[in-house]
Amino acid sequence: MNKKQLLKKQIHQKELQIKKLHLHQTASDVCNQLCNTLILEKAILKKELEELEKNPLIEAVKRAFTKKEKLICDYWQ
Repeated sequence: MNKKQLLKKQIHQKELQIKKLHLHQTASDVCNQLCNTLILEKAILKKELEELEKNPLIEAVKRAFTKKEKLICDYWQ
């Protein structure tokens, strides 16, 4: 199993855990904290998957042709 498939499987598992938690959720702080942790872990996994799906050649071309923003701190270098 490659890394993309593994990440997709982990994301799906997190979604299932979140759904189960919402079904049995009470108004406790522990449940809310667990739900927030699961949502954060899912977001991290999604970001990793997005990074794997990016084409490095296309990203290099985009960086070469995009206008670089000038920040105020750049004027004092």
